[in-house]
Amino acid sequence: MNPFRRRGPGNALPVPPAMRVARPAAQPQEQFRSFRASALYCPQCRQATPVRERLLLVLPDGNLYEYCCVHCGTSTGSRTEKEQKGPSIL
Repeated sequence: MNPFRRRGPGNALPVPPAMRVARPAAQPQEQFRSFRASALYCPQCRQATPVRERLLLVLPDGNLYEYCCVHCGTSTGSRTEKEQKGPSIL
């Protein structure tokens, strides 16, 4: 069998059950609920640099975080993390 030959839907190789990936039952938006940046563009360094996340404010509805460049300390962005309301136990 030629490995460089295009495969159509009829000639696809079967995937063994052990190699199949189980799909999560959660909504697609669930995976982006707690997104955190690891690198952002720094205007002072003029390139994308790694950032540190710093708690800036504790707000009634969540927390405000600031992203700072690890090289020069310039603020490169912020993020508000909303407090997740769980079931209250009385």
